[in-house]
Amino acid sequence: MAKKRPAVTNAMRLLRAAKIDFEEIEYEADEVGEAFGEKIAELTGLPPEMSFKTLVVRGERKGIMTACIPVNRELDLKKLAAAAGDKKAEMIHVKELLGLTGYIRGGVSPIGMKKHYPTYVDKSAEKLDKIAVSGGACGITLIMKPEDLQRATGCVFEDIT
Repeated sequence: MAKKRPAVTNAMRLLRAAKIDFEEIEYEADEVGEAFGEKIAELTGLPPEMSFKTLVVRGERKGIMTACIPVNRELDLKKLAAAAGDKKAEMIHVKELLGLTGYIRGGVSPIGMKKHYPTYVDKSAEKLDKIAVSGGACGITLIMKPEDLQRATGCVFEDIT
């Protein structure tokens, strides 16, 4: 029986090229279902407050931006809009994800999108030694220091939940 080759995503290639340390965890994506965030935290054995989901949002004037928040929290669109210097923001429709980011639902990583968008990470990440974000494909989670995520994305830490 052939040995399964480890997956390599665009996010992982970019991190390696930038010499940014990360760990990867693979999980069985078929087991996730509709409750992405908390189920992925459970499958990877990571606490929900360490496991961050990536959401794609459209600001009224600023356009597309991404928000990374703990999987057990909800994004406050007003706080995100204010952090971005916008009046209001709304979630994009799931049909737009692939075209805007290059990623499918459940595999959106803040690293390596088709285009660089402003990225806002909930400030709770700053208190943690490491955080987990999507690796750019369903079934892959990347673990890194918050400051390394900032190096990779240029993200800003804000109170957005």
